[in-house]
Amino acid sequence: MRLRRFASIAFLTLLGSSCAEPRSADAPSTQPGELVLRWGYEGGFTPPEHQLVSLPPFSLYGDGTIVRPGPQIEIYPPPALPALETLTVDESGVDAIVDAAFEAHLDSVSDLTEMGSVGITDAPETVFTLRARGVDRTVRVYALMDIGPSPPGMSDAEYAARRSLLDLVDALGSLETWLPEGSLSEARTYRPAGSRIYVSAYRGEPDLTQPEIAWPLAESLADLGDDTGTGFRCVASTGSEWRDRLAPAAEGANQLTPWRSEDRRYALAFRPLLPDETGC
Repeated sequence: MRLRRFASIAFLTLLGSSCAEPRSADAPSTQPGELVLRWGYEGGFTPPEHQLVSLPPFSLYGDGTIVRPGPQIEIYPPPALPALETLTVDESGVDAIVDAAFEAHLDSVSDLTEMGSVGITDAPETVFTLRARGVDRTVRVYALMDIGPSPPGMSDAEYAARRSLLDLVDALGSLETWLPEGSLSEARTYRPAGSRIYVSAYRGEPDLTQPEIAWPLAESLADLGDDTGTGFRCVASTGSEWRDRLAPAAEGANQLTPWRSEDRRYALAFRPLLPDETGC
């Protein structure tokens, strides 16, 4: 796989130092929970609850595990648990994906977060994380998905960098079309080992009454979780508590379900944990 190259000489002006210290120059780890490459979104003009439960569209781990959004059911209210799927890629596939990240200069490009050069407000940042081949860095790009033709205030070098990163996003979203034949498994449902649970007072929608679900744990939702500063409290559930009690209840809920704890109703938002994540 070869990504398009843009203005290579001008692009050199954007190669910057990372704020993270480089990792060992050894080969990438093959540990199941060790992140190799991820991209996702942060910020933007969206409600806090959407940002809290946002999941990255692509995560690759050292053992070749990939986690990404699965097919989403078109129903309202949406299910309480988002659909996620997992695939496995072999060593040749992992190498090809990491090659694509390096061809996009993810190992060296600076953050691109100046709103003035874009001319767009309230857009999210696209956040890339690369941990491979002695590199450990995070790159943030403001309004990456909203750029069309080069804006008047943007340099050729910045536009070239953005186009290369957009090509990388496109490549990560179409692995089946370019990875070595036989290197990628069939997709299957991702079963998280736990979830972050965001708790708030129940509001619901007056014209869309939903049946209640009893909170299945002994501890009351009135005091559960730590304040996030956004009007929601967060608690993480893992292990048998999640697997045997909370996950089955959440699978029968939607995003407007009222959860009854003692004599009050609460709204819960679930954010499944990815293999490299713990807690809130």
